Amino acid sequence: MRTIEYWLARFAIGTVAVFPPLAGVYVKLLDLAVPRLRRTAARNLQIAKIPDRGVVDGMFRSIARLLVAFAKLPSITRDNVDNWIQYDGLENFTRALARGRGVLVATAHFGNWELSAFTHAWMTAPMHIVVRPLDNLRLDALVEHHRALSGNRIISKRDAARDILRALRSGEAVGILIDQNTAIDEGVFVDFFGTQACAGSGFVKLAHHSGAAVVPGYAVWSEDAQRYILRFDLEIPMTGDVREDTQRIHAHLESVIRQHPDQYLWIHRRWKTRPHGEPPLYSR
Repeated sequence: MRTIEYWLARFAIGTVAVFPPLAGVYVKLLDLAVPRLRRTAARNLQIAKIPDRGVVDGMFRSIARLLVAFAKLPSITRDNVDNWIQYDGLENFTRALARGRGVLVATAHFGNWELSAFTHAWMTAPMHIVVRPLDNLRLDALVEHHRALSGNRIISKRDAARDILRALRSGEAVGILIDQNTAIDEGVFVDFFGTQACAGSGFVKLAHHSGAAVVPGYAVWSEDAQRYILRFDLEIPMTGDVREDTQRIHAHLESVIRQHPDQYLWIHRRWKTRPHGEPPLYSR
């Protein structure tokens, strides 16, 4: 089964690289073949109290754009990267980096998280990106190869703290996806769209331990520009309190998602972990 999965993914990536409109076809097939994805997205919008009004359909279009960009990574270079993306707020990143304590880029499954770090390496400098290895080892190798083509260095999420701290001590930047559900013993509960969500506490603990700046960064699709905008927002100050700082980061993330709800990956069961005594929010 893993071999079939690998070759299907490789076929999809290869054909989309040649003929990008196929991405929309493949994503539509995924939507039809795995109906639980749409159900989960609809349930998440209910929890977040966001009217659908085309949000779920827009999310699938966003996934198709992400697939096109990923398939095209080998052809994106320093010379043509401007055709794909442009900066907004780069000074927020460079100002934080200049302090010499490193930068933790807080990002999420929003817009095009694959393209953001990849193109930043071409436009400014490579960075470290923390990723969870895929269960399919061959597919994981393929994905990591694509991610590293612009010079970025991959840090496996498993036992990542030492490598992250080493990079920060060297004054470098590390991008981490911070938006997924986590177990109670690995996180703290924060308000996210009006409902308690369990968020990993490791991110802010790394910031507290290292003194690194925390800067939100993400690539959002612009219909007007017909390309992505790689935004770096103002640094989020850390207080030293794990829950307060985690809440502050997620409040900022929520505000960004509210601006472009159709570009967030709603198919993840973000509110799966519940406080003790609360019933589950998702059906089995």
